Amino acid sequence: MVVGYNAGVQKILIVGSGDVARRILFRLSPACRVFALLRDRQRAAAWRAAGALPLPGDLDDRASLRRLAGLADVVLHLAPPPGEGRLDTRTRHLLAALSAGGSLPRQLVYVSTTGVYGDCAGALIDETRPCHPESARAARRVDAEQCLRAWGRRQGVRVSILRAPGIYASDRLPLERLEKGLPALVAAEDAYTNHIHADDLAAACLAALRHGQAGRVYNVVDDTQLRMADYFDRVADAFALPRPPRLSRRAAAEVLSPLQLSFMRESRRIGNRRLKNELKLRLAYPTIDVGIAAAAAGRNAC
Repeated sequence: MVVGYNAGVQKILIVGSGDVARRILFRLSPACRVFALLRDRQRAAAWRAAGALPLPGDLDDRASLRRLAGLADVVLHLAPPPGEGRLDTRTRHLLAALSAGGSLPRQLVYVSTTGVYGDCAGALIDETRPCHPESARAARRVDAEQCLRAWGRRQGVRVSILRAPGIYASDRLPLERLEKGLPALVAAEDAYTNHIHADDLAAACLAALRHGQAGRVYNVVDDTQLRMADYFDRVADAFALPRPPRLSRRAAAEVLSPLQLSFMRESRRIGNRRLKNELKLRLAYPTIDVGIAAAAAGRNAC
């Protein structure tokens, strides 16, 4: 398991300064100088206290990114695309800023989504599966991946793509959903779902800095193969909550929002052989059961 990162890296730029980024920061060597791009200036003090140098900037405002040129040796790009459109203009703005003068970073790691595969009807897939995005948000991720890989080839920057599924942690479990009694699907219509613990995703980002190959894609998923309703049941049991009612897809559409239902439409079982063999990552939470048990034990200890 990767627990830290040094390897001679002096300057690291983190783009997309959320929960996973904070977990990455805590794993970096004190010898690294870390810059965190922040749209919300009010968060600067917290990032500075954690050991990073906050940089004000907004990926939706290209002019605000001028300071990024020649700044970092490596870039960790965790920012999501914009909420509409077919293109990831935020990634395009970032690449333009990095290319605007000075030295280029030697490496960039981008956290994408397994949603780029679309619905695979429950098939077991790996990174050779062609992308077939079925939502605009997944199409924007494909656009980002294509832009990044083309930029890397053109500029001689080593770009690695990490495709992550549903990210969970002790404070990122569907407890509110269960408390509201929202339904899950009946087994005959249910979809396979995939997960990764936020700590393991952070570790995968650092593993990609060590071992990621240029233009290579890595699925960052755990070993669990589980349908979504079964996942909800396991969380409910661990936290002494009622299991969700199971409805047909047609009946569920009457009580769930289109966005909620969209996450229950795509079914795939994703392999992680490259994650283990090429990035050499040993998962701290190899199954969803391990992660749920740890979260429940932590809650009971409080």
